Amino acid sequence: MDQGAPGSNPQAPFDGKNAIIFGGGQNIGRSIAFEFARRGAAVAVADINTDGAKETAQAITDRGGKAVGVRVDVMDSASVATASAEAEAVLGDIDIVMNNAGLLHSGHPQDIPLAEWQRMFDCNFFGIVRALEVFLPRMVARGTGYIVNTASFAGLYPYAANRIPYAASKAAILNLSENLALYLEPRGIRVSCLIPGPVMTTSIGSMKTFSGDMPMRGPGSHLWVQSQDEAAHALAEGMRVGRILIPTHAEGFDTIRDWATSPDDFIRSLMGAFESGNDGKPQVDKVKFGLA
Repeated sequence: MDQGAPGSNPQAPFDGKNAIIFGGGQNIGRSIAFEFARRGAAVAVADINTDGAKETAQAITDRGGKAVGVRVDVMDSASVATASAEAEAVLGDIDIVMNNAGLLHSGHPQDIPLAEWQRMFDCNFFGIVRALEVFLPRMVARGTGYIVNTASFAGLYPYAANRIPYAASKAAILNLSENLALYLEPRGIRVSCLIPGPVMTTSIGSMKTFSGDMPMRGPGSHLWVQSQDEAAHALAEGMRVGRILIPTHAEGFDTIRDWATSPDDFIRSLMGAFESGNDGKPQVDKVKFGLA
């Protein structure tokens, strides 16, 4: 099955393809499942939240799409293999693997136990590696496929001093994605990395906190919070035109240019901003999100 070259077709590379979305039962992953299905893909929604996975799949089915919900724990290789097999039993060979599952926690780095650092990477980074273990040999053998990973602005440039393990794991995902693209695209397998900036989700509300006095720091007060649907649309559009790195906010690359001019000055300017009370929290359109 040829993935097809990037182009203007709004349904490419989705129409007639089978996708599995790890972490697809809630938040951005749920919106991505809807977006892929809207563009013609059959979708396996895999999530540790079984109810969320099945509800999302049922909503897609109710809208006329094809979907199945399966439980997965991306920190367990056997669970990833089982969920993948269940998805393929219903849909057939998987063309698009979306690695979106992740953990988030906050605290001073000295307050976060080693086991939590390891758990963060076990889910965010090695969860992707477990999916690659299942699907990459098949894609390489077929000479076609699409790998999509979710990173974060927190891994793109420094600011997330209150959630360093998370930021480090997302930086690793960015690097993994770039090098996978370098290796896989000549072999017919496309790679993209979604890089969310500020997006309205429930993740912060459920975030585990290890330090009571650690302030939340954001990617920049010049940014506006987007909806989950906007993030999903940005991803699908980026995939359509063949982008490897797909930020939800174009301003992220502007910040990278500022960082590249002098990384030391950039980091120290953030220190000064934090000290002066500018915590980098983005702006929120309260009317847009029904908060007014």
